[in-house]
Amino acid sequence: MNRAAKTGIIGACAVALGLGGFGAYDIAHGQTRPSAGRRRTVTPAAESSTPPPTAKAGTFARGFLKDWAAGPAHYTAAAGETDAPKDARQALDAYRAGVKLRSLAFSDVATTGTDPRRRNAVRVTFTATARLAAGTWSYPGVLDVVQDAAGQQAVRWSPSVLHPQLGAGQSLRLGSLAPPASQVRVLARDGKTRLTGERFPSLAAIVSTIGAHAAATEKGRDGSGVTVVNTAGASVATLKVFKEPTAVSVRTTIDAGLQAAAEKAVHDRQVGGKPAGVVALDRHNGHIRAVAYDGPDGDIAINAAKAPGSTMKIITSAALFDRAGMTPDSTAPCLKTQAASGQVFHNEADVPANPDATLLQAFAESCNTAFVKEGFDHLVHGGDDAADLHDEAHDMFGFGSWSIGGGVQTTDPSVPATPSGGDKAAQFIGQGQVTASPLVLASVAATVRDGAFHQPVILPDQPQTPAPHPLSPTTAGYLQRMMRAVATSGTASARLGTLSGVGAKTGTAEEGDGTNGWLTAYNDDLAVASLVEGGSSGVGSAGYVVWDLLTAR
Repeated sequence: MNRAAKTGIIGACAVALGLGGFGAYDIAHGQTRPSAGRRRTVTPAAESSTPPPTAKAGTFARGFLKDWAAGPAHYTAAAGETDAPKDARQALDAYRAGVKLRSLAFSDVATTGTDPRRRNAVRVTFTATARLAAGTWSYPGVLDVVQDAAGQQAVRWSPSVLHPQLGAGQSLRLGSLAPPASQVRVLARDGKTRLTGERFPSLAAIVSTIGAHAAATEKGRDGSGVTVVNTAGASVATLKVFKEPTAVSVRTTIDAGLQAAAEKAVHDRQVGGKPAGVVALDRHNGHIRAVAYDGPDGDIAINAAKAPGSTMKIITSAALFDRAGMTPDSTAPCLKTQAASGQVFHNEADVPANPDATLLQAFAESCNTAFVKEGFDHLVHGGDDAADLHDEAHDMFGFGSWSIGGGVQTTDPSVPATPSGGDKAAQFIGQGQVTASPLVLASVAATVRDGAFHQPVILPDQPQTPAPHPLSPTTAGYLQRMMRAVATSGTASARLGTLSGVGAKTGTAEEGDGTNGWLTAYNDDLAVASLVEGGSSGVGSAGYVVWDLLTAR
């Protein structure tokens, strides 16, 4: 009796056998057949160019699925019904072990006609329902049936017979599912608001870096499921999830509301589309509340290395107080020009000459010549010793190599310990080889307002490197008085004069044939600094960005 004689009996019956309780092999196949050892194998080379009859192909496929479902004792029989018995037997064993198979059933077995990609094969579809150690998994399957010239049929073997997404050299595995790095949730300081590059464009790279860092260093709760793995055992696709993995959540110091204000501020129409960056810090603890930038050169808010101009006079003043015994009321003549270290320095055109100016007045009006003279006279000792400004920046304001957390890189400030030539004088007004970023200048303002340096961080539990020495209460008080004068009656008054409790310092720095505008300021809660590349003055460019942040709440 051959297979065709029993087609009407089996017809559209579904195969649904588990690992035990299967019927006799000949009954399952609807025929009496010789043992598998005497069965002729249909090799790919012997395939006919004509597909088998559709009904016979369906019956043959059901027999193959019946043997596969019957369990490992019948895998040799099932493999013998393919055109690659050895490969098929190994794959069936690997499938069973890999997914921790307990039972397997097939339903909805149907022929769909000739395979459009292989015109000599009949396509058969089915639904596989596998009961695994972790639960039940159902998925649609497909296989092809071919024949040789004598009409002998075979399942064309391919890893896709086991699952349509399985390719050469791949296998299935039931195991743990780790949360992917893309699912790390980077949150604002409230622990609820998710920070994304779509919502906060300036944070896109920062969020990505923090997420990747967290995925590599922290562990969420693994889930479980079936995956496709390659020969190295690495997962390439997830097919079934039984238990969802719980992603890592990372809480940052970012204030979502202030970040939204910062994103708008760098696009303030008064900036005129120039590249801009801004950073806002909690002045009490150095926590970064907002970072935003706009421009083609990347995140200039935390990675600029630009001459800070007259904002450096904050640190120069601190050095004059701490190392030269000066006070805000000390005389600091503001002359039209000042020669120092072989170079002649000038003031901005709108700075009035005042030979009787005090240091406070020179600071409020941002007189370059006064700070060049006082700095060079009091802080440069002998021919080569000009390290006082470097030491003040390092010892009191924490200048050095910062790690803000989460793998986020920032550019360190630079105040050379051994400036040479004209830089010995230029450093006191933030030119020469002195460089900084808005992050650094925001920290300078926060240090003045709080009276102590708190290293900026973007993760609340990130260790903060302290400065070697705190600001003395006297120096902090002097600096606050001077920065308050800048805001109320000096160079920042046009922008910040109406704000209560604000201290500030403007800066304009030469770069090539142009200038950059700076402004750093604090109020009772925040310290903010902004850089606008191409800004003709600090107050007329960066001043608008800082004002937007200080008035955001």
